[in-house]
Amino acid sequence: MTTIDVNSLLLQMRRISAQTEMPALRGVGEAAGAGKSSFGDLLKQSIDGVAKTQEKAGQMAAGFERGDPGIDLAQVMIQGQKADLSFRAMTEVRNKMVDAYKEIMNMSL
Repeated sequence: MTTIDVNSLLLQMRRISAQTEMPALRGVGEAAGAGKSSFGDLLKQSIDGVAKTQEKAGQMAAGFERGDPGIDLAQVMIQGQKADLSFRAMTEVRNKMVDAYKEIMNMSL
């Protein structure tokens, strides 16, 4: 199993969010630098952003299935890929957090 540097992962997530215009992760650097929001708040915002992205993908797919004008297959597929990518990134962050928790719990004091 390869190890993933947490800072590198966060940097990649920021780049992805900038490209996909995911509002929940936008400004992560500013929030962390200012110290105004807690990690829990940031995590909740990120999860909410993933949920909104998935909801939008579902709405676009349903609109395409209904034959709504202005929604083409390319847009639906791109939105679906954005939702998939954001969900995968969130899952990887969760897995790393669980691994870190397990490692901390196994440390001897």
